[in-house]
Formats: sequence, structure tokens, C-alpha cells
Amino acid sequence: MLSLPSRAARSLAARSSARWLATAAAAPPLSADAQEVAALVARSRAAQAQIADYSQQQVDDLITAMVWSIAQEDVAKRIAQHTVDETQLGNYDGKYLKIFRKTRAALMDIIDDKSVGVIEELPERGVVKIAKPVGVIGALSPSTNPEATPVIKSIAAVKGRNSIIIAPHPRAQKTNALIVELMRGALVRMGAPADLVIGIDNPSVAKTNDLMQQADRVLATGGGAMVKAAYSSGTPALGVGAGNAVVTVDESADLDDAADKIALSKTLDLAASCSSDNSVVLVGSTYEPMIAKLQARGGVVLRGAEKAKLQAALWKDGHLNSKLVAQSADNIARIAGFEVPDGARFFIVPEDGYGPAHPFSGEKMTVTMALYHAPDMDAAIALTNGIQAYQGQGHSCGIYSTNDEHILRLALETKTSRVLVNQPQAASNSGNLWNGLRQTFSLGCGSWGGTSISHNITWQDLVNTTYLSRPLAVPKELTADEDLFGRVKDKFGIEQTSERLIAAAAPAR
Repeated sequence: MLSLPSRAARSLAARSSARWLATAAAAPPLSADAQEVAALVARSRAAQAQIADYSQQQVDDLITAMVWSIAQEDVAKRIAQHTVDETQLGNYDGKYLKIFRKTRAALMDIIDDKSVGVIEELPERGVVKIAKPVGVIGALSPSTNPEATPVIKSIAAVKGRNSIIIAPHPRAQKTNALIVELMRGALVRMGAPADLVIGIDNPSVAKTNDLMQQADRVLATGGGAMVKAAYSSGTPALGVGAGNAVVTVDESADLDDAADKIALSKTLDLAASCSSDNSVVLVGSTYEPMIAKLQARGGVVLRGAEKAKLQAALWKDGHLNSKLVAQSADNIARIAGFEVPDGARFFIVPEDGYGPAHPFSGEKMTVTMALYHAPDMDAAIALTNGIQAYQGQGHSCGIYSTNDEHILRLALETKTSRVLVNQPQAASNSGNLWNGLRQTFSLGCGSWGGTSISHNITWQDLVNTTYLSRPLAVPKELTADEDLFGRVKDKFGIEQTSERLIAAAAPAR
């Protein structure tokens, strides 16, 4: 049974609509696309108002039903095949794992979180935190992960008692429509409004821009241009950064384990993920044995003419060739004009530099990895920083090692938001059952990657927080100057009077 929105919720929705109408009235007439989006936003706001007073249990039942509607085995299989057929990106196994396993893991990750009402108390500060909905979330979904991204973003939105409108990539619009419709059906079965989740059926750049301008918060996962547009929309936005993961293998590593996980990560969903291993740095004596182990797992080393052919095929006019993104090694080799042996799964391209003159050092979105040899850990860290200064800074790097000093140095000395230790990068950056990172497909990259946050985006980024503050039982007292400033006071010198300090600091006239 539907719960009626509170007076406060109705008032909030009315004020939001009034603001939009006032802005629209003062602006030139809306385009047809903008009018279409405005109608969707109005429906979304009305639905959100109906759950603004839902209890924690009601909210958690909704998101559980939403995941169940798409993650049942037979349904997940249909979605996986549908996604591959429509997008021609990635493979069935990767899509199935994302829709069947990843969505379950994402639900498990948030189901016990308190997201309604009082979510935290800090008695030592006299502060109580209260979570409140943002409103309408405008979400962008990419063509490379269109199967699980809409689900994970939707449950994060609804967990915070928001509604969501999803703008898919045109290459995946039918997949998005199928997934959205399944979730809408689940919401209705639970007695909630279907319009808590709305998809744009015929997406375009114009409609996506209109959505970003009209929503209350934007959750942008996609290419750099679209993320930049989200930050420029005038609406508070959460964006992702470009990936270009660099993975180091040092001499303390279990080389077989490292080879297994690197091969898995490089080929998962045919490298559709921005977390796929793009460069592998082998330290010292690991170089020759690791190459052999990677070859035994389907890696094909390309040098000379074959490397040149692959480079010519992968980049057209300085841009990555979208026809090769998330394709099999066989397809890439056929298009590039060289042959590969039976069982080829990924390409290994030896490199000795980075930057525009070495395009393989950048993000490739294909089953291709650049391979580097570093004499020691100092050189490995320098390579990681150099490669990611070219592309992917702030996103992630990884290391296979049992040397705690090396592991900590990599984390301390790189400009990166995630450092994965002894884990397959593509399957782990966005959270997995074997680590404690938040489950998501939206990875903040901090100021290094041009985004506002550096953590894995989840429901906590889609709520407003009210801080209730009470007086402390015992007020704090200012620390004595000797204790507060003691370590720096001596640097000023006792002979410096206030007049001298002010005179020294005054700008010259």
C-alpha cells in the first residue's frame, strides 16, 4: 500500500517544481527534448514524494525486489545475451557475472546500512546525523557496462529515498529499457510507484544534457566529455575519472597467482571495464618468467610489424577505434591484419616509454596490455606515475607482492585513489566479495582525475545530511598558547615585537 507523502515532502517537491517552472518561464521556450525531459522529471518528483516518509524496512524491501527482478538466473541469462547482441561489446560470460553476481554483491553491501532518519550519533561531539533524500537523480549509463550500472545506481538512489532517471548510451538503449522495465515491475509489486525508476527510451546528447540541468543531482558514468558536461551542467554532480590501471609484480610475488589474476582481469568482459589492466610492470628477475606464465594463459607477445599493425588499428586520428573496444583477440587480429595462434586471449606489447609518442601506455579498452621492465621498486613507482600522468591519474593501480614496504610505498608515492593488493584489478576496483571497497561501477578519482571525490560512489553520496548539534555537557576550553603554539613560537624570536611582525608582513608601497 502506498504511503502518503508528508507535508514537508510535498512542500519540498512543490518548491523544486516551482523553482524549475520559474527558471523555465524566464528562459526562452523549451525545445521538444527539454519538454520531454521536463515531463519525465515531473513524474519522477511525484514518485519520489510518495516514498519520502518510507521506513528503513520499506526502502530495503524495495531495493531487494529491484535486484531480484533482474538477478534471477534465467532473467540474468536473457539480459546478458540481450546486452551482447545489442551492443556488440564484451562477452556473454562477463555480462552474466555482472548482472547475476555483481548486483547481488552490491545489494549485500548496502542492505544493512542505516539510510533513513538518524544514521549516526557522535555523543562526544553532541552531534546526530540525519539522512534526507536529495530528490531526483539524473544518471548516465555507459555502453560498456549497461547491464549492471542501471541497477546499482537505481538501488543506491532508492536506498536514499530518491527517484532516478537513467539516460543510457544510444548503443545500449534497448538493454536499458528492458532492465528499467523489470525494476519498475518489481516496485509496483511492492506497492511503490513505478516512476521511482524511469529510463529515457530514445536517448540523445540533447536529452542527456537537459536531464543533467533539471535533476537535483547528477551521477555521471561515461566518457570524459559527458562527465565534463555533468560538472558544467549547473547541477551538483558526481563524476568518474578515466581508467588506465598500472599493475606491478615485484620479486616477492607468487608469480602463478599473479599471472592467473592478471589474465582474468585483462580478459573479463573483453576489457570493457575501465579498471582493466592496461600496463603491467615486472620488477627485476620477474620479467622473463612472468612473460612465460602470461603466454601460458593465452597472452600473445607482439613486437615489430605486428605491434605496428595493432597500433594502426587501435588508434584512428589520435582517438581509440571504437570498433575494437571490448572485442576478442581473434577479431582484433583479423581487423588489424595479423594472425594469432589458437587459444589467444590477450595481447602483450613490450614498451619502454609513456606519453603521446607511446600510445600503448594509455587506456586501450581492449584485451591489450603494455609490458614494462623495471630494475627495482623505485623505477616501478616512477613508471606508474609517468604512465598515469599521461592518462588515468587518480583512478587506480595494483601490486602483486608480499613485501609490505613495497605495498605501502606504492600507495604513498602514487597519485591514485585505489591500490589493489594481490587482486584482479578489473574485478576488484569497484568492490568485490574478497575486499571491503564499496560495490559500484562509479569510481571517483579525486582532483588528480578531475573529479570531486576519490571514493567508490554509493547511496551515501545521494543523500543530504542534517547535523543536529546539542551543547556539550562540558564546553571545550582553549588550549594554552604554550601548548598550542609551542613548537612554532621559537621560530618567530622573542625580539620580534608585534610592530616589527606587522611591518615585515605589510606590502611594499
